[in-house]
Amino acid sequence: MRRIGTRLLGLALCVGLAWPAAAATSPPTWTGSWATALVSTDAANLPAPQGEVTIRQVVRLGAGGSRLRLRLANTFGTAPLRIDGARVALAGAPGGSTIVADTDRAVSFDGQAGVTIPPGATWLSDPVNLPVEGLARLAVSLRLPEVPRQASVHRSARTTAFIVAGDQLAAPELTDAATFTQWAQLAGVDVERPAGKGMAVVTLGDSITDGSGAGVDVYERWPDVLAARLQADPRTKGVSVLNVGIGGNKLLKDGSGQAALARLDRDVLAQPGVKAMIVLIGVNDIGGLSREGEVTPEKRTQVVTGLIAAYRQIVTRAHERGIRVVGATILPCGGTKVYRSDADADADRQAVNAWIRDSGVFDAVVDFDKVTRDPAHPERLLPAYDSGDQLHPSPAGYKAMGEAVPIKALD
Repeated sequence: MRRIGTRLLGLALCVGLAWPAAAATSPPTWTGSWATALVSTDAANLPAPQGEVTIRQVVRLGAGGSRLRLRLANTFGTAPLRIDGARVALAGAPGGSTIVADTDRAVSFDGQAGVTIPPGATWLSDPVNLPVEGLARLAVSLRLPEVPRQASVHRSARTTAFIVAGDQLAAPELTDAATFTQWAQLAGVDVERPAGKGMAVVTLGDSITDGSGAGVDVYERWPDVLAARLQADPRTKGVSVLNVGIGGNKLLKDGSGQAALARLDRDVLAQPGVKAMIVLIGVNDIGGLSREGEVTPEKRTQVVTGLIAAYRQIVTRAHERGIRVVGATILPCGGTKVYRSDADADADRQAVNAWIRDSGVFDAVVDFDKVTRDPAHPERLLPAYDSGDQLHPSPAGYKAMGEAVPIKALD
């Protein structure tokens, strides 16, 4: 037995010593650098002219990379989505449609200039030889023969997009363009990084993660703050934050978009390079109960126990993929007129938060409730952190949240 054990130990040492050399020769890998969560909308909700259009959208990347690729989506389309051309470039000044001309690159799809995406599908572009730095602002221009009747969009981009008639893919600036603050048919941007040198953190949530109350083209959402912190540290420059919050979203029921539990696989688990996620969702399930008729003790119990069970599902499914899960406590919303915010609603919130803190189910916890509450009135947001509706944080509140996430909890 000793002889066999000695041989096994020697073999293990040999294998172990071989790992660094193997890692050094591993090919680069793709990691999500930017992503959003999409919902369905009618074309009438976009300021689109008739016929052929060019749409230019700006996204702020997370980690940089040597090459990039687009993830275009026809997630909620009921017909094939035809895209006749696409280009990418570094964006000019925030809020404008200008691009940095010498960074302009054509995007191809299996070697072709355009692509037709089946209903419900996502399509990866070919790699684009455009090196990008962390937090780079990328302009993505798409040419479509017409805006799809059933579009897949992110309604609250907090970033200005532009739409103009005709083929203006390569135009250095889109003059006379209509503007809107949505992302359309664009699900993500991935970057190529050395093997083992990149990872993504996905933030799953509702309007508080989506940034209601934050400014446009200024990147004030709490995931934006976290992303800037990661890029400021050389040790974490390979880490991206992918924000898949949806305003009005619930964990248990569809409403503003699919329920978070229903979209978990598409919006979180399928992201390339995802190694951790932060879950901040549940306030709309609790508060929104008052919009569904009489609030009874039985209904309240169902919501609290349902949220806890759904959190367990998220953690179990994420752990099966090797993804670390950080639970975030639900922020106070006492006084809001958006939906119920009475003592019973706060008791339900506190019950859920106590479980998040104490259950041990999550790999780590960030206590956003503690960070944002008013010590004198813990059922309410601190006035300096209130956007004005007693529900959504102000930019100062988002900054405090983004700074409160412990970086070590993500690894």
